[in-house]
Amino acid sequence: MPTTETDEHKSLREAVAALGKRHGRDFNREQLWSEAAKLGYLGVNLPEAYGGGGGGIAELSIVLEELGAAGCPLLMMVVSPAICGTVIARFGTEAQKQEWLPALADGTRTMAFGITEPDAGSNSHRITTTAHRDGADWLLTGRKVFISGVDIADATLIVGRTEDSRTGRLKPCLFIVPRDAEGFTRRQIDMELQAAEKQFELTLDDVRLPAEALVGDEDAGLLQLFAGLNPERIMTAAFAIGMGRYALAQAITYARERTVWNTPIGAHQAIAHPLAQAHIDLELARLMMQKAAHLYDAGDDVAAGEAANMAKYAAGEACVKAVDQAVHTLGGNGLTREFGLASLITAARVARIAPVSREMILNYVSHQTLGLPKSY
Repeated sequence: MPTTETDEHKSLREAVAALGKRHGRDFNREQLWSEAAKLGYLGVNLPEAYGGGGGGIAELSIVLEELGAAGCPLLMMVVSPAICGTVIARFGTEAQKQEWLPALADGTRTMAFGITEPDAGSNSHRITTTAHRDGADWLLTGRKVFISGVDIADATLIVGRTEDSRTGRLKPCLFIVPRDAEGFTRRQIDMELQAAEKQFELTLDDVRLPAEALVGDEDAGLLQLFAGLNPERIMTAAFAIGMGRYALAQAITYARERTVWNTPIGAHQAIAHPLAQAHIDLELARLMMQKAAHLYDAGDDVAAGEAANMAKYAAGEACVKAVDQAVHTLGGNGLTREFGLASLITAARVARIAPVSREMILNYVSHQTLGLPKSY
């Protein structure tokens, strides 16, 4: 894999950073989404034949990271173009591609993603949302929780399970569920964390879907699911790295300008060294994120899965440490609204627990990479 960014990637970073700087921390989500779409950033990973930029997750992660570094991350980028757009582009029918990809690319439509359940988390083997055939249709029943942006999405890509006709075992399948589908209801979850995108609990009560709502092959199972989950982990890493960079930049500026006894506080190693460590951790996390994106875009799903999990873990840890150190650097000012860091204390921890917890990533690495026996 390349160890340095191409000129095209550098140019993309600069252009997106300029867009982020124009909008800043007090950004309007709808306005930024619309402008990013017009500039081609939202669909940069989608096929050119369907209105996208023809790039990959590597390019899309650059967009999200740079917007995050400017203080205006777009969480729905993790979901709509990265997960849903990728899955439809890889496995959707021609009709599904024609209907959804151009609209996802130009930002006129968005799609949410529903996998997490109250009793299963994101463990696809424990999902209880089930789909069974009723004539030519599907009937989908179950519950989902902590699903982002359902209120603003035109549809939700729901992960359910169907019975394998050969083995009788349940396997994951993906269905496009329109927002206004009968039997599909949502309840907003009252979150302490304040974000532009709201969280919802979903109930699917015998939601009737036509045959064409199924995305991909009924028997493909985990292959199709992880085609969306690996980009989700990579994009979560980008989200975390951008957030960490934003916090670190605030701390660096403050440490340069804040003077005590005629000396900038950044001259003291007790201030400078932790900030330097935070920078190193963020840079290392970015390298793993870039590796994961490269492997995914090259079509190596197995290696990309391992790297995506590692990138998400590293970025989540680096983000939390960067935000924590930024707040400490500013002292009381780190808790004021003026600097925009206090809200990140909570937001940074999202990258540790979603879309998969760091403990489950450690389980994955210990089992799959190191070959250690399972504890469960």
